[in-house]
Amino acid sequence: MKQIYAFETKEDYEKYEGMIGRFNKKIKAYQNELEKNYALKDIPKAIVWTSRELATTVFSNVPIPAFTNKDVIYLSPDLSSWKKLFIEQLEGKQNTYIEKYYENLSENHILTILGHELTHHSDLFMDDFDDERADGIWFEEGMCDYLSRKFLLNEIEFKAISNVEFALVELFKSEYGNRSLETFGAASYEGTLTSIMYDYWRSFLAIKYLVEEKANNDIMRTFSEYHRWHNEGRKVPLVEFFGLESYFSS
Repeated sequence: MKQIYAFETKEDYEKYEGMIGRFNKKIKAYQNELEKNYALKDIPKAIVWTSRELATTVFSNVPIPAFTNKDVIYLSPDLSSWKKLFIEQLEGKQNTYIEKYYENLSENHILTILGHELTHHSDLFMDDFDDERADGIWFEEGMCDYLSRKFLLNEIEFKAISNVEFALVELFKSEYGNRSLETFGAASYEGTLTSIMYDYWRSFLAIKYLVEEKANNDIMRTFSEYHRWHNEGRKVPLVEFFGLESYFSS
């Protein structure tokens, strides 16, 4: 992948140069894992490293400074901006546990976001990423989170983000919990930051449950079931196929 730097000043580039170098070394190992075991065949053409402001106002209008446009990944390596954004998710609610986690966020968490974007290019997903996808989107988004976190975080870090996102789902269930995971799609990005992230949290937790509880930690078994749903003609919503209708209501 080509490395493209889109910063407004040389000082901004120099500020993140070290972090970008560390990310590139670590993401290469993850890329190799995806190529070997998870059908990554066509990698993105480039990563555009940029600021949160440029990512969300010039390159896109989505409030999250990490996304894939066609076969180019855009990502802000600004850890302080990510910490601020994750605190903004609370929408003014007070929660010391969640706030403390994000205030002490490590750069490994941002690395998993890069990993998430790279994982979208796996051929194990049945829909092309740039298509107007209508159903089962939560599976791909959740699996991209799950795989990147499973391979790029250590066991303690993985458990910590899992617990925090479960706490976030519980915290915002009354505001955003009355919709199915199947609504995850392009329209999701028309909501607030928290509304958008709520679907990501639930998608990750749903995949975690399917892999670790239903499939006894067998990731490929979960993919096989997803492929069966697709090959049989998607006769029912994927949430129903996996028996997840009541998972978040309990």
